[in-house]
Amino acid sequence: MATAQRGIAQRGTAQRGTAQQKDVQRPIGVFDSGMGGLSVLRELRRELPGETFIYLADTAHVPYGERRDEEVRALTANAVDWLHWSGCRGAVIACNTASAFSLDFLRQRYGQGFPIIGLVPALKPAVAATRTGVVAVFATPVTLRGALLERVIQEFAVPAGVTVLKVFHPELVPLIEAGDADSPRSRALLREVLGPVAQAGADQLVLGCTHYPFLVSAIRAEFGDTFALLDSGAAVARRTHQMLAPAVLMIGPVSGSGGVSYFVTGDPVRAAPVMAALLGEVVEVGQATVQTPLRPAQVTR
Repeated sequence: MATAQRGIAQRGTAQRGTAQQKDVQRPIGVFDSGMGGLSVLRELRRELPGETFIYLADTAHVPYGERRDEEVRALTANAVDWLHWSGCRGAVIACNTASAFSLDFLRQRYGQGFPIIGLVPALKPAVAATRTGVVAVFATPVTLRGALLERVIQEFAVPAGVTVLKVFHPELVPLIEAGDADSPRSRALLREVLGPVAQAGADQLVLGCTHYPFLVSAIRAEFGDTFALLDSGAAVARRTHQMLAPAVLMIGPVSGSGGVSYFVTGDPVRAAPVMAALLGEVVEVGQATVQTPLRPAQVTR
C-alpha cells in the first residue's frame, strides 16, 4: 500500500512538473502603444535570451500620451486581453502612460494567474544620484500627471529636497514612430524642450517614456554629458526575470533559442521598416485585431 501511494505521489508530482514545464514555455507578452516598447523588449531579450516573446504595438491608436485616462485604460485592457488570448503567460506593459493608469486595474482583473509587470519612471535612482539637487522627468502628459509618478516624487524627491522638473513635447513620439528619432526636426525640438532644463541646473534626465531611449544619440549630440540619462528598461527586465523565469517555478532552466513575434493594430507594412531600423534587424510583422469582445482567432500573419 505504501509503495502504491508513493507511486501515485510521484506520478502526481511528475504531472504537475509537466504542466509547469508547458506553462513556462508559453511566451511572455510585451505591449506598448507603439514602437517605444521596443526599447524595453531589447532589455528583456538581453536578460532572458532563451525566452519567446509576443510584442504588440497599438499603432492604430498611438500616441496615448494626450488621451483621456479612461481611454488609455480601455485601450490597454483590450491589448492585454489579446495577449492573454494569444497564449502568453504574463504581460509586460512597456509603456509608461499605460502603466500610469492601468496597472492596478489589470492586476485586479487577472489576479496572480496572469502576472502584469509595469513601468515606473526611474526617478528614485535619479534623486539618489543628483549632485545639483535638480532632476527632470521627460515624459507624456498622462504620465506626468499620474498618481504613480506623484507617489515616487512624494516618497523620494520631497524628503531629499530635490526639485523635479516635468517636461514634454507632443511631436516627439510621432517622429520616433515615423523613424525620425535623430532627424533635424527631432534635434530642434530637443533643444527647445531640454535647453531650459539644462539652464535650470538639472544633471539627471529621466526618460519617462519608452520611446525616448531612441532619442539618446540625439540628446547626446545636442547636450553632451550635461545629463545622466536614466530609463526603466533594465529594471523591468530584471523584475520580469524574477516573476516569470523558469526558476520561479523551481523546475530548472528551460532550453530555447528565444524569438519574438511582432504584431501591430495598424498597418504592418508601414510598421516593419521602422521596427527594423530601431532594432537593427529584419522583422516580420503581423496584424492584430484588438477589440471587445475578443476572440483568439483574431490573429493574422
